[in-house]
This record gives sequence, C-alpha cells and structure tokens, in this order.
Amino acid sequence: MRLVIAALLIALPGIAVAQVDSREGIALQNQILQLRQEVEILRRGGLSAPQPSTGGVLAAPMPSRPAGAQGDLVPALLDRVQRLEEELRSVRGRAEEAEFRERQLRERVEKLEGDIDFRLQQLEGQRQGAAPAARPPAAAAAAPAAAAASPATAAARTPQRALAEGQAALGRRDFTTAEAAAREVIGSRDTARIADGQILLGDALMGKRDFAGAAVAYDDARRRNPRGSRAPEATVGIANALIGLNNNRDACTLLNELRSSNPNLSGPVAERAANARRRASCR
Repeated sequence: MRLVIAALLIALPGIAVAQVDSREGIALQNQILQLRQEVEILRRGGLSAPQPSTGGVLAAPMPSRPAGAQGDLVPALLDRVQRLEEELRSVRGRAEEAEFRERQLRERVEKLEGDIDFRLQQLEGQRQGAAPAARPPAAAAAAPAAAAASPATAAARTPQRALAEGQAALGRRDFTTAEAAAREVIGSRDTARIADGQILLGDALMGKRDFAGAAVAYDDARRRNPRGSRAPEATVGIANALIGLNNNRDACTLLNELRSSNPNLSGPVAERAANARRRASCR
C-alpha cells in the first residue's frame, strides 16, 4: 500500500501539464511581443511591417505598402494581438486548474497515508492484546468473579460513545484523543455516524493545525450528505481550514455559496461563518 502512495506522490508533478512557462505559453508570449512591435512600427509610419509569424521566428520582410494599406493592417494586427492574449489567458487558466487538482490529490494522498498508519497501529495493538498472558495460580481462584465483570469492560465502545468521548476530549483540547475517537467512528459500520466522525476529525486536526488534513475531513463530511443538517458546519470548517492555508479567495467563495444557499442560517454555525468572513476579509 505504501508503494502505491509513493507512486502517486511521484506522479503528482506530471499533472500540471499546462504550465505558463511551457513551450505553448512561451510561443504565445513571443508572438504577442512581435506583433506589438509591428503595430508600433506601423503607427509611427516608418518602415513596412514584417510578415506576421506564428512560430516565433521572423519571416522575410513584406514589400513596402502605401500609407492606406498600412492603416488597414494596424487593426488586423491589433485584433491578432487580442486573440493571442485571450489564448494566453486560457493557457494560464488551464495551468491554475491543473495546480488545483494536484493540490487536491496531494491532500487526499496525505489523508490516505494517515488513515493507513492509524489502521496499522490498531492492528498492532490488537495483535499484542491477543497474546495470551500466563496467569499465576493464586489468580485462578479469583477468575470466576472477574469473568462476570469482563464482558462489560472488554466490549468495544459504540460509535455513539466514541463520539461523546471524542467531543469531551476536544473540549479538553486533547486533540490526539479526539482524533483517535473520530477515526474509530469513521472506521465503524455505523453509516449514520460517519459524517459526525469526519467533522470531529476535522475539528481535532484544526486543533493540531493540520489545516490540509482538516480540509479533507470536512470535505468528506460535506460530500457524504451535501444537504444534511451538518453540511453548513462542514462548509464553514473547510473555509476555516483554507484560511489557515492562506487561501482566503477559495474560503470566501465557499462562504458566499453558503450564504446564498442558506440565507436563514442562524445559531453557532452562522456566528462561525461570520467570523470566518471577517478573518478572510470577504466582500
């Protein structure tokens, strides 16, 4: 499994295939610069403009044109400059989109690695707990009395209890214990509680200042039930995590969408959303 994660991390830089400093972007910038020079020459009414080139290499000069022909060529060159600038903006947009996808994939890989480490620790603990311990002869007589109490103490806690204890740990700022309880709930089969566990995980990771992991946890909770009662809370959590990552622009976009889709939002979640808007300087 770790080999798979390593392969994903190695492959991540290949996602951003639309970098502005690629050959396509450089060629477009060269064409724009050349055409601007030609327009400037024509405006000054000096030498005749060279033939526009599409490959960034100057072609053979055109024969001299009369003043009227040069005047007609200026708008055509300006139009071509505008089209090339639009194409360059499109290249930049694709580059930004590719970088965003790469960032999302990297965060998910980090979350997957954390989940795997947690599961491995759990398995290791179970294996050590399953090792039989030798009982001294004196303790054998007390075994029947202890056996009566063992089922209640040895039974695994329910997801509801894990959530309650995780919230209590969160209130004590024991973020490690809260994170462990949240992952326990997420790993259970109680689908009705998984979203609650993901939000608890996001809160615990926010307390540990793991903003990238918190954003992924909150996003998982929101995706699990986009119209659920806790979806606004998860959205505010994502926004706060993005603010922690100095990504105020995306945080404000999420908060604006939340305000549009939930105009009557009130209570603690509304207060947290308003506080996040102030921190991110949203308009």
